[in-house]
Amino acid sequence: MTYDNRAEVRKVLIITLLLNLFVMGLKALVGYWTGSLSLLADALHSVTDSANNVLGLIASKFSSPQPDREHPYGHHKFEAVGALGIASFLGIACFEILQGAIERILKGSEPVKISPPELWILLIVLGVNIFVAFYERSVGRRVGSSILIADATHTMSDIWVTISVIGGLIGVWLGYQWMDLVLAFPVALLVFWSGWSVLKENLPSLVDQMAIAPEAIHAIATSVPGVINCHAIASRGVLGRQVFIEMHLIVDAPDVETAHHITEEVESRLEKRFRPVRILIHVEPPAYKSEQISFETGAK
Repeated sequence: MTYDNRAEVRKVLIITLLLNLFVMGLKALVGYWTGSLSLLADALHSVTDSANNVLGLIASKFSSPQPDREHPYGHHKFEAVGALGIASFLGIACFEILQGAIERILKGSEPVKISPPELWILLIVLGVNIFVAFYERSVGRRVGSSILIADATHTMSDIWVTISVIGGLIGVWLGYQWMDLVLAFPVALLVFWSGWSVLKENLPSLVDQMAIAPEAIHAIATSVPGVINCHAIASRGVLGRQVFIEMHLIVDAPDVETAHHITEEVESRLEKRFRPVRILIHVEPPAYKSEQISFETGAK
């Protein structure tokens, strides 16, 4: 059983793309008017927001959960690859911000000028970013979309960046010109941390890290009448989205038909607990002995 969430994911990404383009335009305009390095860096960060939405739309198009001849396990990892693309964009944005700050320290620049109307525009930008982040995260969690959750994480970093920039520009308005330059560095760190968070969240899926503790699978399987034991348990995927389980099952069955009914009951209970899930069971006779539930760490 698989759930195709792509239509809803595309709808959310298109809405947030339009909002991010609006936000990016406002930031760039105010940044150009004021000459603020931190605000122009924030506008650059918003460029990555829009690029991420486009990347998400491309990844979502190719991330069908349905298997085919070339992809018998489905296409879920396309979304994780898209999320890693987001992390890459964040890394580029971090580098650009730091480079701009260092150049301004070494070469100097014109004073930053800010007025109350420009600060009000930035508050509107902040409100739009807050809406986008919570909207994407809510839908992403509901439909199990890693690309929406990753993009929401990116947008949350944008919120903190914008708050920092507004604080710095208020300082500039009060006469503290150095605040704009100083705040460019924590902005870069916030961007880097967002990229690292997205990377850390999506790598387990790409490297086939364990999705479910083998002890939990073992307990469910051995609760079925006719199951003597199970071993060589392996799982991968994303729990709540799509999980793949493999195991060897030792059954007390006089014939193939009885063994089949036992394995079907095991599959039914695992499906009920961890759906959606695809399960592969290798049946072994009652005399087979094995105490190894799963694979040992560091085993060769």
